[in-house]
Amino acid sequence: MLKNKNIVVTGAGSGIGQATSLLAASYGANVLCVDLTDGADTTAAQIVQAGGSALAHRANVAEESEVEGYIGACINAYGSIDGIYANAGVSGGGKSVTELTVEDWQRTLGVNTVGVFLAVKHSLKHFLPQGHGAILCTASVAGLRANAGGVDYSASKAGVVSIVQTTAYQTYGSGVRINAICPGLIETGMTKPTFDRARARGSEDKIGQINPMKRFGQPSEIGEMACFLLSDRASYVNGQAVPVDGGLSASHPWVYPRT
Repeated sequence: MLKNKNIVVTGAGSGIGQATSLLAASYGANVLCVDLTDGADTTAAQIVQAGGSALAHRANVAEESEVEGYIGACINAYGSIDGIYANAGVSGGGKSVTELTVEDWQRTLGVNTVGVFLAVKHSLKHFLPQGHGAILCTASVAGLRANAGGVDYSASKAGVVSIVQTTAYQTYGSGVRINAICPGLIETGMTKPTFDRARARGSEDKIGQINPMKRFGQPSEIGEMACFLLSDRASYVNGQAVPVDGGLSASHPWVYPRT
């Protein structure tokens, strides 16, 4: 599906980014694993150990020079860039709107929204001249409707959806595609506090119960969608924010059946 594609994945050190990197490599991609932590090294090492092709790169996705650096690293290592998954994100503080500070907003939007903008901006410098390229961004169901995250987090992810939709038209006729995935509740390091609290209460079986699948998701389930959208199999998918949430966003407010 991604044979000989040169792909950058940010936030590759854990969770969705790690799962996507591993899957992309298994589908034949050369993967540049980008993260601010040494998790990037771990992910890249796992890929190489499994017989795939990967390199690790440390970067702060909210710093423009470092974004240029990781895109350049992909081109220097593999000769070109075919796709980028701007996945790195933070959860925000979970504070109420009256408790949030300007610093909270700047921190959350700096990674979640500015980081995506920079990935889009600097990958397009290569994709537009070559006439092809796939851009993928991690948004969230929180960017579509209320009650899936704090105000700062939700606004940051709504911004990602808008970046994707607007950029799709600003790159009209270019051969470049851009899409977003909107995950529901996925078990990752970011959502660990939610899972820890539920397990401490003995209510783990209730996590995710309000979606029709009646469960939470795994990073690999997002990774499979990511690999599809980065591949040529998704050649007519553009400008979309695709929920991968067990059906959660399909409904208006609803009370689940109690049995």
